[in-house]
Amino acid sequence: MAAERTYAIIGCGMMGCEHMQNLALVPGADLVAIADPEPWSRDNAGQLADTLGQSITCYADVSAMLAAEEPDAVIIASPNHTHFAVVQQVMDHGSAILLEKPMCTTVADAEALAALQRDYNPLFWVGLEYRYMPPVTRFIERVKTGETGPVKMLSIREHRFPFLPKIGDWNRFNRNTGGTLVEKCCHFFDLMRHILGDEPVRVFASGAQDVNHLDERYDGETPDILDNAYVIVDFAGGARAILDLCMFAEGSEQQEDIYALGPAGKLEVKIPAAEVTWSPRDRSGPVVEAVATPPDALAAGYHHGATYFQLRDFHAALCAGSPATVTALDGLRSVQMGAAAQESIATGQPVALNFGD
Repeated sequence: MAAERTYAIIGCGMMGCEHMQNLALVPGADLVAIADPEPWSRDNAGQLADTLGQSITCYADVSAMLAAEEPDAVIIASPNHTHFAVVQQVMDHGSAILLEKPMCTTVADAEALAALQRDYNPLFWVGLEYRYMPPVTRFIERVKTGETGPVKMLSIREHRFPFLPKIGDWNRFNRNTGGTLVEKCCHFFDLMRHILGDEPVRVFASGAQDVNHLDERYDGETPDILDNAYVIVDFAGGARAILDLCMFAEGSEQQEDIYALGPAGKLEVKIPAAEVTWSPRDRSGPVVEAVATPPDALAAGYHHGATYFQLRDFHAALCAGSPATVTALDGLRSVQMGAAAQESIATGQPVALNFGD
């Protein structure tokens, strides 16, 4: 029988509800409480919990929840700009933490949180779950076995729909999100580091807000979030990576495509096609491997099963006392890379990265 652990969720918008649905699939994960200041979100979460067979208490205030409950783990899925303050509240409580991406909206806060985490003994995990999409996981496994030879070029393309509406429309402004290349693309910068096993040394980016949200007004303000960009990242070992982002491409057949190229050939993975394709230089390919994702995990969110597989591993680490797979350092680096890309767009200049930690 799977070990039992209790969970609470802070923030029950789209991502918080996705965690609720996926926790219901993890044996031994018992959701006992949620906290959200918005009455609509609490009501919606309560109805979802009833549907899922979860017995929860709903709180309007994080402090009240932490005073009344003693969860083994807390998932923080509140708006980006609240992460730094909320996570410190939970640290004072001493629960294990799964902090949704981005870790923080500024480099200074991310650095400060990473420093705090070094002295925090409970499990601390950052929700960069794109590693956990089964086709992407398989792609990474094959790259790391050396199938392509040393990767020289890595390309990540996301052509997708615009940012979704959020409560209070907080995600329409850089000050709340950290900027598109922090908010959305921290996933991809994390993938670059994870796939290459290396650290970035320079970022050069070009991007703009050309199409989306330009006709929207919030208290007289026009949203300032980028909707397209190219980002080139040079790595210490000589590999180069590029991100190609477009957020007005909802008609695209594939939302994500990742390519790794080395002296032996090319590996690529496509989402949602869920195919990993090997194209060796000797032209004996292409050879296509289909990678299945369990239907219940696919149905429990918008991330091709990644949320379930991440929660499964988080729960296993929580029960075993094992370290996090996705660490505070990973969260920090993804914010630093995204912020450097935002800076490069603003200045028109490459940004050097020199990590001293």
